[in-house]
Amino acid sequence: MSSSIKIFTISLLVYCLDVAALVPVTPMDELTPQAEHKRATRLITHLLANYHYKKPPLDDALSQKIFATYLETLDPTKSYLLRSDIEEFTQHASLYDDDLRNSNLQPFYDMYLRYRERVEQRVANAIENLERPIDFTLDETFVFDRKDADWAASTAELDELWRKRAKNDNLSLRLAGKDPLEIGDTLRKRYEGVLRRTAQINSEDVFQMAMNAYTTSIDPHTAYFSPRTSENFKIRMSLSLEGIGAVLQTDNEHTVVREVVPGGPADLGGNLHADDRIIGIGQGDSGAILDVVGWRLDDVVDLIRGKKGTVVRLEVLEKQAGLDGPSKFISIERNTIQLEEQAAKSSILDLGDASRKIRIGVIELPMFYMDFDARSRGEEDFRSTTRDVRRLIEEFKGQGVDALIVDLRGNGGGSLSEATDLTGLFIDVGPVVQVRNSQGTVQLERDTDRGVAFDGPLGVLVDRNSASASEIFAGAIQDYHRGIVLGEPTFGKGTVQNLVDLNRFDDTMEGKLGQLKATIAQFFRVAGGSTQHKGVIPDISFPTALSTDDQGERALNNALPWAEIPAARFKPARNDLSGILMLKELHLARVAKDPGFQAVLAQEAAIETARKRKEVSLSYENRKAEYDTNKREQNERENQIRVAHGLDPKTLEEFAYEDGDDDEASNKMDDDDDDEKFDVILEEAGFIIADTVRSMAPDSRLVDRVTGNETNGGSPAETVKPVLH
Repeated sequence: MSSSIKIFTISLLVYCLDVAALVPVTPMDELTPQAEHKRATRLITHLLANYHYKKPPLDDALSQKIFATYLETLDPTKSYLLRSDIEEFTQHASLYDDDLRNSNLQPFYDMYLRYRERVEQRVANAIENLERPIDFTLDETFVFDRKDADWAASTAELDELWRKRAKNDNLSLRLAGKDPLEIGDTLRKRYEGVLRRTAQINSEDVFQMAMNAYTTSIDPHTAYFSPRTSENFKIRMSLSLEGIGAVLQTDNEHTVVREVVPGGPADLGGNLHADDRIIGIGQGDSGAILDVVGWRLDDVVDLIRGKKGTVVRLEVLEKQAGLDGPSKFISIERNTIQLEEQAAKSSILDLGDASRKIRIGVIELPMFYMDFDARSRGEEDFRSTTRDVRRLIEEFKGQGVDALIVDLRGNGGGSLSEATDLTGLFIDVGPVVQVRNSQGTVQLERDTDRGVAFDGPLGVLVDRNSASASEIFAGAIQDYHRGIVLGEPTFGKGTVQNLVDLNRFDDTMEGKLGQLKATIAQFFRVAGGSTQHKGVIPDISFPTALSTDDQGERALNNALPWAEIPAARFKPARNDLSGILMLKELHLARVAKDPGFQAVLAQEAAIETARKRKEVSLSYENRKAEYDTNKREQNERENQIRVAHGLDPKTLEEFAYEDGDDDEASNKMDDDDDDEKFDVILEEAGFIIADTVRSMAPDSRLVDRVTGNETNGGSPAETVKPVLH
């Protein structure tokens, strides 16, 4: 396309209704607090003041936090409200504590009504602008991350902001391959959808937003669920939901994948990942894709949820592409989440050379599970994490493994008792975790089963998404000096929540009060430090953790800080940790020369760069050049990993076919190694544990390998890639 050509937005298609249009508009005069909301407020303030772990005082300081949180909930991109609105609202910012104590909710509703008026004004302006020509040759930028931006001082300033926003939306759709003649209609429906869904917010919705501004100002895991949200929460927690198996959240106007549930359809498909953004949803293999940018989260969930065996198609912005990148399409067959798919899995890494073969058993653990129903029925062979891992260890012994790696990457937690029992497979007896409640009472969770299932070298592999029960297990193994923790600092979720049904306090409200999820306790390691906020810091941290400040619990507003209590009485399995430094030096020397690992680091750096970006060019040629460069570099990194494993690099045609850009390219593909997946991180963990095995040999000269002088097993630069069985 010539840079001298001006591109015009054209709206030709007939407007069609989406599912959200079936919800009635809420009249302005009905947006007032109801009797059940005032009753629920009294219960929530009482419960949080007396039973929350922090026992937070409802004072002026918390009032200011509530105001800021509610404001961010309403207008996170600062794209609707004016500075004059904020100045007016700020006069009430220190009074929310008094309002909540008195169940006076009207100020929250007044703010929402003003916000709704501003949305109506903005959408009218945005739709009017769709008929105007857009010049994509101008050298201008759009700041999409407005967290630190000032509020607009005038409607003219908002007009300019929305002009650039609409231009960016148009350009993003063009780069995604949308028909230019349809883009105007897509954006019209998107903006009208924002207006429609804002108008559909009812009194219960406003109350839930207000209460969550209060609860999340205390800590990010305390939350209020309205009756409708409570039902969705019950479905999700029971794992009976027939959908895709993904936990979603709203980030500004995008639906973001917070977590892919192990064993679910999305996890098994392997194409949807944490931090991806869902921007469109279609039903079946050929249903029209509905643009869902700006949609309410529960409406997005309703579209994704469906009967087992049916197909949902998602239009996704991958995390490495950034907000301005082109999208891709994913088809997922809905299904229930299967316990079998969440169960522990085993494989074996073969390392070393002819003079010394080293076999490392790998146990991949997606979550800490137990079949509670089977156990309650009295079945003796019910499934559990500990039982399955014990069985796999026995199988490994018959296969002659020298060491074990427990892979907890992406493991978001699960059963506390299973984390305790699993630790017991590797230590004799003793405390595993300390739990302190809101009264300050500390309870110990112990392993009481004497003996161990495996006493050889042990590695625990974690990443930024290893959380809760995963951190309890990894922290205990580290505190007992029983094994080496490898990878990235973990998530840092070290608190315990309890779900309270508010309706049990008042049966006159006929189930209208909803539920409160409140933080009631905190986990502490046996050495005394908490897993909260810091997470578990690996003994050997991989350089993939480029930045930990904006990840996990550390990135959440009002997260409880790290804390420490006295250590429990326990006996470490080993006292000598002098070998860790040598293992670190070997690790750093090896990855510095490993082209596959360096490619992974380059990919992480690219994702981090995209994540930190705050603005994009609005020039078509500049954006297209950026996309082409990013895609070429991504392909080069993938080929670098393939070549490091002895495979031929992929061709441009093969990459195009995988991206869905070229349907005919499939005829040209050599599919002999098409499905090869390389786990560079697991391979490096295997090398480290293999070094541990070598260091324990009577004639070990491992220390010489730091300088590359040791020939038994090869120098860091000569190590053969492991074979995974």
